[in-house]
Amino acid sequence: MKILVINNMVPFVRGGAEKLAENLVRNLNRYGHEAQLMRIPFSWAPADRIYDEMLACRMLQLYNVDRVIGLKFPAYLVPHPQKTLWLVHQYRQAYDLAETELTNIPDGKSGTQLKQCIEAADEECFAQTENIFCISRVVKERLHKFNGHDGTVLHPPLDDSEAFQPFDHENYIFCGGRINKGKRQHLLVEAMRHVNANVRLLVAGPPDTPQDGERLQELVNRHKLHDRVELQLGFHDRERLVGWVNRALACACVPYDEDYGYVTLEAFYAGKPVLATNDSGGVLDFVTHRETGLVVTPHPVELAKAISEIADDHRQTNRWGDAARTHIHERNINWPETVKRLVA
Repeated sequence: MKILVINNMVPFVRGGAEKLAENLVRNLNRYGHEAQLMRIPFSWAPADRIYDEMLACRMLQLYNVDRVIGLKFPAYLVPHPQKTLWLVHQYRQAYDLAETELTNIPDGKSGTQLKQCIEAADEECFAQTENIFCISRVVKERLHKFNGHDGTVLHPPLDDSEAFQPFDHENYIFCGGRINKGKRQHLLVEAMRHVNANVRLLVAGPPDTPQDGERLQELVNRHKLHDRVELQLGFHDRERLVGWVNRALACACVPYDEDYGYVTLEAFYAGKPVLATNDSGGVLDFVTHRETGLVVTPHPVELAKAISEIADDHRQTNRWGDAARTHIHERNINWPETVKRLVA
């Protein structure tokens, strides 16, 4: 079967969705299909460009393609009679983020019209789609709440889970991934002001904008945390990232209402517990409080207490890490079964 995976492309921004698209294409080819990835350039600023972005996707005509698998807005709007969605997320700024500081849609009549247009395009797409899979429980719930459609949770596997191993740990908490306001690494940096335990925080990943990186560096400078917090800002090769996870005491993933969170799976395969917050979204599909990590409120003082507990009781931390590794293997999230369900 000739399968085209369609995802959007924000130039020079790379995160979990990009990793998912590439891994999906690789495994579709591995398990008997002929697959390619089509990335459609997308920019959400200024907001009124979104009209043109949607129109461009809806006007595309695909030939010599047996099936399309769409991942993100607006790329999943591309029409095809045999289309499956593996929904990473809708355009959240028009839905659950509409009334928050994370939206870019303006107030007033123009913003209302844009949201209505996005909702109408989504409704047409979802109604005409053969199967809708969602990468996590929270994505499935958003789809039902805002669009009235049901989806099936299908968790994305890692492509290199065997690289993550429970090595002897060093004395740091690792937080990896894209850096921006929504991922909330700043909460962890602020928490280190209140941590009395002998432990460091290592934050590594590419800032979405220069300002995102500068914000973290300014916090470190302002609170004189240079000996407690290490910032490795920028893209890093996979081997280095794997090493940081494998050698960590624990990992932290504290975003606001995350769609999925690959860091959690990576940590679990490496036998590391995960520190999360009670509004971290898809991360909570895996992290159970005091079983495979800690789940606290998104406040620096509460995060500091959790970091101190992880650092002060290594025996307990190791037990949680062992339970996390057992849990992720028992979930049996694998590519052969995932491919089979997507192309059925």
